[in-house]
Amino acid sequence: MSHAPCFRLSAAILIGLAWSRGSAAAQQNAAVPETVMVTLHAKPGGEEELARVIANHWTTARRMKLVHDSPHVSVRGVEDGNKPYFIEIFTWRDAQVPDAAPPEIQKIWDDMNRLVEARDGHAGLEFVVVAVAVQ
Repeated sequence: MSHAPCFRLSAAILIGLAWSRGSAAAQQNAAVPETVMVTLHAKPGGEEELARVIANHWTTARRMKLVHDSPHVSVRGVEDGNKPYFIEIFTWRDAQVPDAAPPEIQKIWDDMNRLVEARDGHAGLEFVVVAVAVQ
């Protein structure tokens, strides 16, 4: 009595199970994009430098392939009569990127923090995870 057909079938099942487990692990480790809205409350007199730093952040993050090209929205406004603020909306390629940001990005964040102020109970730099609504 030969056991070869059973062995081949068992091996095929084991290979299939190993592949599906590997595939599930790969899916769990796959990059999960994260869209954020960042509000930056500029210190008085520092808004032009902050605008340049924000632009540099975007350029650097794109060059390093840390973000998706879209959506990307950058707006500037004034609150409380004359206090400038900026809002940036963009999507990190992977939600883990900000937690393990490269030194070049961390340096830019240091520059941003130097140029912002807390305002009306809000931090100078605020991050909110958002979803893009398609209309």
